[in-house]
Amino acid sequence: MEKEFNTNELLRQITELSHKFGTSIYVHGGGGNTSVKTKDTVWVKPSGTALKALQPDFFVALDRSKLSSLYEMTPPEEPLEREKLVKALVAEAQLSSVPVRASVETPLHNSLAARFVVHTHPAVVNGMVCSKEGSKAAETLFPQAVWLDYYEPGFVLCMEARKRIEDYKSKNGCEPEIVFLKNHGVVVAADTPGRIEQIYSEIFEKLTGVYLKKQIDLKLHIAPLPQPTELQKIQEQIRRAWGPEGCFIQVSGKFDCAEGPICPDYIVYTKSFPFVGEPTAEAVWAFQEQYGYKPQVFVGAQTVCGVGSSQQEAVLVLELAQDGALVKQLAKSFGGIDYMAEGARRFIEQAYCSNQK
Repeated sequence: MEKEFNTNELLRQITELSHKFGTSIYVHGGGGNTSVKTKDTVWVKPSGTALKALQPDFFVALDRSKLSSLYEMTPPEEPLEREKLVKALVAEAQLSSVPVRASVETPLHNSLAARFVVHTHPAVVNGMVCSKEGSKAAETLFPQAVWLDYYEPGFVLCMEARKRIEDYKSKNGCEPEIVFLKNHGVVVAADTPGRIEQIYSEIFEKLTGVYLKKQIDLKLHIAPLPQPTELQKIQEQIRRAWGPEGCFIQVSGKFDCAEGPICPDYIVYTKSFPFVGEPTAEAVWAFQEQYGYKPQVFVGAQTVCGVGSSQQEAVLVLELAQDGALVKQLAKSFGGIDYMAEGARRFIEQAYCSNQK
């Protein structure tokens, strides 16, 4: 029989964990998710909410038995219809009156037996999971972990993870504490906050050791900014090319920007591809015709710029672009960066990028 747990204490603990793993070392923007559970209830981070902003009463409480019915259903084959149905069923399981929806990965959190689950996307980890030799490296460095090839976030990822977790449990007599997700991040599950922190520390220590041994810098190489007059010229070019609705710009010195989509979070916040070259109106229009949205990352001869509808958004775009570039840099340790497949990136754009311009 399960021991009684104080709900307030559990929510305090998961809030503290969320704040610890809500820094830019682990996630950006509203990325990542956390949860805590008892036998009957799971409390999950609201979708789109920043981990570092969470408070105990922000978490969405859900009925675990209702959530578990998802695992038995046969969903529509069409991806967007499937995710729509899953979101509706998750909403039906919601117990709390918080006027937000639970994270899209709630079914995965519920399927793990461990009390605490923390899912993040650290560059240190993504340097491995977003690389060409990531699976082989994970098997060598973390034989106790489960590796999942890339699956669409939500129902498909959850079901594939459940299969692998059950296989692991049958073989080892317990569930894995670490699940690496190809082109996505890492899920850590344990019964105490201290164990969550210990596992993350061990992951970082091992991977950092690999990067140092292979002489890969753990900091992104960023060139100095050009002179103020040149910076002003660059920003004016981007504003003219962007169009009459206007935009906000955050500027950085040049760095080796990722050429394509690395993981879902980057697509949501920075779109899949950067604009490279001189930002003329014609070139930006051609980019929009090709991809269906205006670029948010502009790579020039001397700078990389993040563009958004607010200064805060522009700052976040540049932050994600730099994080992706660091992942690309670290992935050299494991055979180089492995970009997401065309179908995978299109699904994220269609399902989660409703604000395409």
